[in-house]
Amino acid sequence: MEQQQYRVSSSPHFRSTESVSGIMRDVVIALLPATAAGIYFFGFSALITVLLSVGAAVATEYFIQRYMRKIPSTIGDFSAVVTGLLLALNLPASVPWFIPVIGSVFAIAIVKQAFGGLGFNFMNPALAARAFLMASWPTDMTTWAVPRAVDGITGPTALGILKEGLPDKLPSAMDALIGNVGGCIGETSALLLILGGLYLVWRGVIDIRIPAVYIATTFVILFVFNGFDIQVAFLHVLIGGLMLGAFFMATDYSSTPVNFRGQIIFAFGAGLLTAIIRQFGGYPEGVSYSILLMNVATPLIEKYSKSRVFGGGKK
Repeated sequence: MEQQQYRVSSSPHFRSTESVSGIMRDVVIALLPATAAGIYFFGFSALITVLLSVGAAVATEYFIQRYMRKIPSTIGDFSAVVTGLLLALNLPASVPWFIPVIGSVFAIAIVKQAFGGLGFNFMNPALAARAFLMASWPTDMTTWAVPRAVDGITGPTALGILKEGLPDKLPSAMDALIGNVGGCIGETSALLLILGGLYLVWRGVIDIRIPAVYIATTFVILFVFNGFDIQVAFLHVLIGGLMLGAFFMATDYSSTPVNFRGQIIFAFGAGLLTAIIRQFGGYPEGVSYSILLMNVATPLIEKYSKSRVFGGGKK
C-alpha cells in the first residue's frame, strides 16, 4: 500500500485563498490611479520612466531566476512589477533614462534576489534603490519637473518651499490634495494615494494601523515643531512622499514587524524620524530614509515586542 507523506507545521493553522500574485495585483491596481495622475501632471517623460523602471525590474528578475535555475519561476507573481512601479513613483519625471533602469536592477538583483527572493529581503527594495540612486546621482534625483509645464522647466517642491520658509509660495491644500504640485511622479495626488491605500485595507492586503499611526505621528510632531501651526502640519501630510510611503512601503510584509505592538512601534518610529528629518535635516524629505532605518530595526523591534508563545504560560 502506497504511503502518503504530509508536511506538518506548528499550530495554530489558518486557511486562506489569498496568493502572492493576487496580493501583488491588488497593489498594482491600488497604485494605478496615482500613476495615471503622475503621467497626466508630468507628461510623456513620466510614462517613459514608469515603463523603463517596470520593464527593467521584470527583466532582471527573469534573467536572475533563469541563471540560478529557480523552479518554479516567480516571474508571474507581479512582485517585480510592484517593485518597478514603486521605484518609478519615487523618481522625478525628469531623470535620464538610465536611472530607472539601474535602480530597478539594483532593487531586484541586490536587495531582493541576493537575499533569497520575495519574503527574504530585509528592507524595501524600491526605497533601497532610491537611496542608492540619490547617493549616486543627487543632482538628477533632486531636479523636479513642474506639473503641466513645458518640458525642461523645473522648480522646487512644496517641501522645499516649506524648508526655505516661503509661505506665500506654498500650494493650496486643494492643489496638494489633487496633485498639482512638483515632486516625484508618485508624490502628486494625495487623494488618489489615500483611495488606493483604502482599497488595500478593504481587500485585506494591509492593515490600517501602520499607515494611521505613521501619518498621525508625523502630523502631531510637525504640528508641535512648527509652533502649533495646523496649516503647515496639514500640508506636510499632503505633500511629499508620506502617503505613498505610509500605505505602500511601510506596510511591506517582509521588512516590517508582524505583531501588533511591533507594528505600532515601527510606525511611530517612522513618523518620528520623518518629522525630524523634514524639520531639521538638510534634505526636505525624510520618508524614504525613515522607513529604511525602521526596516533595519525590525528584527530588534520584533525581539522585544513578540507575543507570548501560543499556549505557553506566563513569564
